[in-house]
Amino acid sequence: MSLNSMPDAVDNGETDALPYDLIELLFFAYRDFTADPDDQLAQFEFGRAHHRVLHFVDRNPGIMVTDLLSILRITKQSLGRVLKQLVDQDFIEQHPGPIDRRQRLLYTTTKGHDLAGRLAVLQSKRLERAINGLPDNGADVVRQFLFQMINEDIRPDVAKLVNKKYKPPAPTTTKGLPDSLTGK
Repeated sequence: MSLNSMPDAVDNGETDALPYDLIELLFFAYRDFTADPDDQLAQFEFGRAHHRVLHFVDRNPGIMVTDLLSILRITKQSLGRVLKQLVDQDFIEQHPGPIDRRQRLLYTTTKGHDLAGRLAVLQSKRLERAINGLPDNGADVVRQFLFQMINEDIRPDVAKLVNKKYKPPAPTTTKGLPDSLTGK
């Protein structure tokens, strides 16, 4: 049985043909990919949810809470708990939207940007070690593989998100921000 012809439900002994090696390699790769940041996050009593929020806020300064919810596919309640901790400990700050003041725009503080950077460096080192063991075009093949793992209907949105140029976070004080963001 090829990967292309596998049934959605297996109930008659066909499990021997499933790609358990790939499934398990993904589990182990994810476990180890997140382990290095987990150690750093534990110092602040943060978990992986904090890491994901911090990562996407840092990579998308001024992101609206609604957009973050869409990216992470979590409930507003789950995000609220994690975001409160990150704001209370000065890793993220919130500003009202320039037009609709009910909007909450999220930015990492200097402290948050530094932590997000340290976590990204840890994961980048692991990726670099893995890619160095591949043929010359290995990084491109890995990118294609991971992209194909994403649901087809959201691939265009993910492509826009991951292929944009990085913009540094906004200043952590209101000095220099437009009045529409400072509430003045």
